[in-house]
Amino acid sequence: MHASPSNLNRLEIPAPVDPSWKTLYKLGGVTALISLLAAPAEIVIGLFPGVQQILVHTVTVSDWFALFQNHWFLGLRSLGLLNIVGAALFIPTILAIAHLLRREGAAFAALASIVFFLGTAVYLASSRAFPMLSLAHQYAASSRDADRALLAAAGQALLAEGESRSGILLIEFSFFFISAVMFRSEVFGKITACAGMLAGVLMMVLEVAFMPPQGAGMIVAAGGGLAMMTWSFLVGRRLLQMGR
Repeated sequence: MHASPSNLNRLEIPAPVDPSWKTLYKLGGVTALISLLAAPAEIVIGLFPGVQQILVHTVTVSDWFALFQNHWFLGLRSLGLLNIVGAALFIPTILAIAHLLRREGAAFAALASIVFFLGTAVYLASSRAFPMLSLAHQYAASSRDADRALLAAAGQALLAEGESRSGILLIEFSFFFISAVMFRSEVFGKITACAGMLAGVLMMVLEVAFMPPQGAGMIVAAGGGLAMMTWSFLVGRRLLQMGR
């Protein structure tokens, strides 16, 4: 039985995937899997001899400047370096997911991506890590008391201002949002979608009600972290498969 010309016109022939998108799928998959190392890295760094003692005694702006001069990586890590790296790693991942979800909900996937990039921009703009590193270098190089006093005041202002958590909250909401779009997709599956939505909800609850995490907050943080790692693994594996 042969299809008539009118039936052939109604057949949906999938368009070939641009090779550049396949490359992005692979890159997004790799970065999602690399992000799994963030939580173990935090734990391992905290277990290094002397790290906890150093951080406990890092209170004043002079202590922070000394920390950056003697252990610059530890100073950056204490002010959110691994969060910055994690957000950067998810950039190609989110782009790849949004492209794969274009059939199920292109508008909502695009909106979730915009929320993610907005949250990342806000978080990076409010980060104190690299400004404090720069001030510490200037403080060490300065020989004038007046200049050192100004730099110390600037550092104290950074510490007093604190790091805005609104960017992280937007990023976590974007994970929930894009995972909700995934729920309607056959590309990723409902287990991946549920893991992402659970991670987003728990991490938002943590930010709003249990920051810094203590007691029940630690349980919420552990649950959110495990759900996020599950989502990252499943998404990373699927993106690598789609890249082939």
